[in-house]
Amino acid sequence: METGNLIYTIVFYVFVAAYGLLVGSFLNVVIFRVPKEESVVKVRSHCMSCGYQLAWFDLVPVFSWLFLGGKCRKCKAKISAQYPIIEGTNAILCILIFLAAYGFSFINVFENFDPVTILYCLMASALLALSVIDLRTYIIPFGFNIFIFCLGVVNIIWRIVKIVVMEGGSFTEVGLPDYLIGFIAVSGFLGIIYFASRGRAIGGGDIKLMAAAGLLIGWKLAVLALFLGCLLGSVIHIARMKITKADHMLAMGPYLSAGIMCSILFGEKLINWYLGFFPKH
Repeated sequence: METGNLIYTIVFYVFVAAYGLLVGSFLNVVIFRVPKEESVVKVRSHCMSCGYQLAWFDLVPVFSWLFLGGKCRKCKAKISAQYPIIEGTNAILCILIFLAAYGFSFINVFENFDPVTILYCLMASALLALSVIDLRTYIIPFGFNIFIFCLGVVNIIWRIVKIVVMEGGSFTEVGLPDYLIGFIAVSGFLGIIYFASRGRAIGGGDIKLMAAAGLLIGWKLAVLALFLGCLLGSVIHIARMKITKADHMLAMGPYLSAGIMCSILFGEKLINWYLGFFPKH
């Protein structure tokens, strides 16, 4: 890699990481307040113990927590390690999404940039927040599914504008059926399980999540996401029950979210690898 491209690439990914950290800081607010039905915009950030309103220098992602030693500046109460973990995880997810799409090259980003990368980053943030909430409450707030659904609509509109309006292509090139089928393929299957089990085998929030995600990533990646999510859920939850005596009740949202993320990052390669086992005629 040329020196100039290397420098631009490093700077670019530093900005991607900074973006991820900032959004991750907001996710912490969402995670704590949404289950309590508190506003995420009207109330200033404050210490959960003494109510001290945080200044801007107390809100620098990761670094403020490290500088303060994980304690409130005023009352010295411990601040949950969740804050830097969520911020750092969100930054890593954003970096991985860009690396999977363009590799470690600013030139590739500049020449081949697709807005869907931003949509995937936004969905990754939503999946991260809803996963933590679902683990704690066994509920996926409906707003997250609406948000991901809107991302799917934006993706379809963008593809129509790009392919049909800007490039003069036809609607068949947009691949609209792939996304519409994605909306119902997995969610429809889970819906059948939901009604057959009277809601004991799967939650309504999980169905809505896979419908919204399927609209954004298409049916092939949605099916793969379900398979990976179920696989991860089975292995990890059984291990948790054995090691930590965790409850038998399973919060499926985090595992479905992990499956969706794996599909975004590695889905095309996994599908092509799997299809490689079948002879071509």
